[in-house]
Amino acid sequence: MFDYFGVLISIILGLALTHLMRGLGRIIQMRHETRSYWVHIVWTINVVIFILAIWWGMYWWKGLMDWTVEWFFFIAMYAVTIFMWAYVLFPAEFAPGVDFEAFFYANRRWFFGLQTVVVLMDLPETLKKAAMHLRPVPSQYLYVIAARLLIVRAEFEQLRQRPSEFIDVERRSNIPLGMSRSPESGSQLLMRAAIVQSFSREVNISG
Repeated sequence: MFDYFGVLISIILGLALTHLMRGLGRIIQMRHETRSYWVHIVWTINVVIFILAIWWGMYWWKGLMDWTVEWFFFIAMYAVTIFMWAYVLFPAEFAPGVDFEAFFYANRRWFFGLQTVVVLMDLPETLKKAAMHLRPVPSQYLYVIAARLLIVRAEFEQLRQRPSEFIDVERRSNIPLGMSRSPESGSQLLMRAAIVQSFSREVNISG
């Protein structure tokens, strides 16, 4: 059953990786025509690492012999949610002049909201593997999950306290290259982006 089901999961996660890699590649190709944003790039790399770690962790489901329809749909929707989380980091197509700082801020509610759903779905997925003796829960797993949820909470708290600033950012999401931007916006995610860089170890600890 897993050999059949694993094809579907691989396609969905592969599409997510393709979208992210294509977005990064186009930023490099159009580096003189678009305005990149380092926090956006850090998050993109972080999501790539997360997807690779999840793909690695999915292998242990090969040990499950009796699949139910409910669990089939849960794992499938988990993969779809990861794809949607990755998809909001880049537009499907973008022309010269895209400001990725404004784009990231304009879509941050969806990005961090979907990240919350991904984390909450990862918990039962990982714990069920441990309960069925397919793979033990990695020792640092709960710390990583807690850190991600704290980051999401901080993001939404900032949105709640300063909504007018982010409304203004959304209005500037299609700002032409070369026009002025708020000098504060580039530093708002500095601390949290630094935390995100430590999540590269997820390749070894993700469920």
